[in-house]
Amino acid sequence: MSALRPDLAAIASAIEPGTRVLDIGCGDGALLAELRATKSVDARGIEIDGGCVERCVAQGLSVVQGDADSALADYPDKGFDYTVLSQTLQTARRPDLMLDQLLRVGKQAFVSFPNFAHWRTRGALMFGGRMPVTRSIPVSWYETQNIHHVTVKDFRELAREKDARIEHEWFFANEKPVSGAANLRAEFAVFLLSR
Repeated sequence: MSALRPDLAAIASAIEPGTRVLDIGCGDGALLAELRATKSVDARGIEIDGGCVERCVAQGLSVVQGDADSALADYPDKGFDYTVLSQTLQTARRPDLMLDQLLRVGKQAFVSFPNFAHWRTRGALMFGGRMPVTRSIPVSWYETQNIHHVTVKDFRELAREKDARIEHEWFFANEKPVSGAANLRAEFAVFLLSR
């Protein structure tokens, strides 16, 4: 039984065995460890937090320290079967340029993010008059790393503008799959893209 977050579990289940994966903003390396253990994947990561990099390396994971906004420029075109950007898009300086890099370096790209159009987020702002602190946005506005408030609808439009094909999409609320009205009902979204 996997202990991965639902978005990472969806990504792990969709990745083919024996492939090459680059996880950008890999955090504690949970996805990389799962892929290495269950799918014999050549899994590599980039992480900005030095403490997380140390923990990943201590587990034997191939992770380098780097800033997702600039580190991808050093990787060759289609050098990986998959690139993964989980819960990081909203922290990127330019999410549109990040998406270009993900699709340049990977044959396919997974992107997951908290959906800022979820009904709880809308309600907190509309009825409380304050920036929301919810399960998907767990910290206050003054300490959050989120600098872009992306929604499911926004991301679909960005993919269209970038000529990226949406191969698959998953949505979750309360750690369970959501179908229908994703822009309103989903706390988290995962997209698989190609170009």
